[in-house]
Amino acid sequence: MEYRFLGRTGVKLSALCLGSLTFGREVDETTSQRIIGRYLEAGGNFLDTANIYSRGRSEDIVGRAIQGQREEIVLATKVRSPMDDGPNEQGLSRKHIMHQVEESLRRLQTDYIDLYYLHCWDEATDLEETLRTLDDLIHAGKVRYWGISNFTGWQIALAVAIAEREGLAPPVAVQPQYSLIVRDIEREVLPAAMAFSLAVMPWSPLARGFLSGKYQRGEPPPANTRFGRAANWQDIWKRWDRERHWRIVEAVGEVARARGRTHTQVALNWLLRRPGVTGPIIGATSLEQLEENLGSVGWELTAEEMVQLEEASSFGLGYPYEFIRIAHQNR
Repeated sequence: MEYRFLGRTGVKLSALCLGSLTFGREVDETTSQRIIGRYLEAGGNFLDTANIYSRGRSEDIVGRAIQGQREEIVLATKVRSPMDDGPNEQGLSRKHIMHQVEESLRRLQTDYIDLYYLHCWDEATDLEETLRTLDDLIHAGKVRYWGISNFTGWQIALAVAIAEREGLAPPVAVQPQYSLIVRDIEREVLPAAMAFSLAVMPWSPLARGFLSGKYQRGEPPPANTRFGRAANWQDIWKRWDRERHWRIVEAVGEVARARGRTHTQVALNWLLRRPGVTGPIIGATSLEQLEENLGSVGWELTAEEMVQLEEASSFGLGYPYEFIRIAHQNR
């Protein structure tokens, strides 16, 4: 297993983070615990969950799985999403965060969270209120570090600026969606993270499994896949059944065949080698899937293969990004 630093902190993370979105939902507790156990055995030390995953059940499962080895693990969870129907049961207010951090600690059976993410921007709450609450939790020892998920570039910059101005604990990480198919963060989010030395942990690195090689051009998704199981799969599939997406899958397949790797391993290795990326969050519904994911570390795509994949997945940055890029080239 490879290890990388959590931003500017001295904490080392395994390059692959194990996500638990499916635990307690598609994956029962017995299988979930086996997956966690094998991940830790392979040298992984970074577990990611959220209070909203299976409405707390994922945190329950993770909490039971890590008993007796808590200090060996970097544990991340999140706050923001609605956990009940009450008017204050969501958001990033001090009231909601203070209540939900206690609930997460109880479910995880621990007295501290290593990395506490703001799960999404909250327009209804002044950001300074949120940051002061996180700073208080850090001083109380209930949270070690905090991070950002699903913010824009300017929102990340604002959070960093407020923390600096008010002398509050700064963010150390961002968790955005990022894959060969969804590269939008390269416009602002990734540059912002790199400018402020924030760790970057992409979620959905396989684009909901589309990059795994399970799907074929011109054919409906297999019934036993995430897309195939959806009740409204035809509507969902329309958003994925696109020429650019198939071009990317075919490029991944070409590299995979040449290297004796799987689609999944190539797509994950591309992310592992991207500038600014600390490590992707992998998901697994079986031990077999986990083993395949683990096979994405310990080797590197060549510079030529990286270019091949980036050209196949190229996209228009749009204004003003293209304007700035051209202006820079003409200096």
